[in-house]
Amino acid sequence: MSNADRHGLIAKAVRDSGGATVQELAELTGASEMTIRRDLDTLAAQGVLERVRGGARTLLLRGEEPPFALRAHEAVDAKRRIAAETSALIADGESILLDSGTTCLEIARLLRERPVTVMPLSLQAIHLLGETAGPATLVVPGGQPRAAEGALTGPLTLASLAALRFDTAVIGCCGLSAADGLTAYDLDDAMVKKASIASARRTVVASDGSKLGHTAYAYVGPATLLHTLVTDTTAPADEVTALESAGTIVKII
Repeated sequence: MSNADRHGLIAKAVRDSGGATVQELAELTGASEMTIRRDLDTLAAQGVLERVRGGARTLLLRGEEPPFALRAHEAVDAKRRIAAETSALIADGESILLDSGTTCLEIARLLRERPVTVMPLSLQAIHLLGETAGPATLVVPGGQPRAAEGALTGPLTLASLAALRFDTAVIGCCGLSAADGLTAYDLDDAMVKKASIASARRTVVASDGSKLGHTAYAYVGPATLLHTLVTDTTAPADEVTALESAGTIVKII
């Protein structure tokens, strides 16, 4: 098991149970207790969890959005497969609006090698697309980054979206269901997602299956706004069927 996979498993175990001991995590991962202690120190430094005597406990309150640092360790392989499929849906020469979030960051890694125009809505993706000269054209929006997230929000972001039109908006997903539509944890983020959808000819949602059937706090819009959903095999079959019945093309990788 790689370090990244082990860190992801540890982060998920601590989040799901509220806490775990070094011994429990060593049994779960098959690693030594010394390795687990180093892992916990690393994850604590990243703000993923809190280190306590003999183990770790979650920093996440019930119903709160998991922090970026924690989400970055979750379902990494699935996110990369979703990113590859999403990138394949985009033609050379397109203008792309790229939402914030960990899956969209993986998409940015692929788009920087493509002759496309990209306006990212997170500091992480802006940095990634701007750090090396490549065929992709970077457009930087205005806005105020959310603490620890890097997602751009506020009136300057909304003004940037209103001033432009894109071929495709690639949206990250906090919650999506056929009944409740697309939802977000943060009201400002929901406003940005809504404006993103309005500024594009088509909307592609890129999300691992854990977000399907889940409803977050802030409403973005009905599922009928979505052209395509790219997800993985963990997506609930009933939700996939319901979304397809509502007119969304669902691609499962």
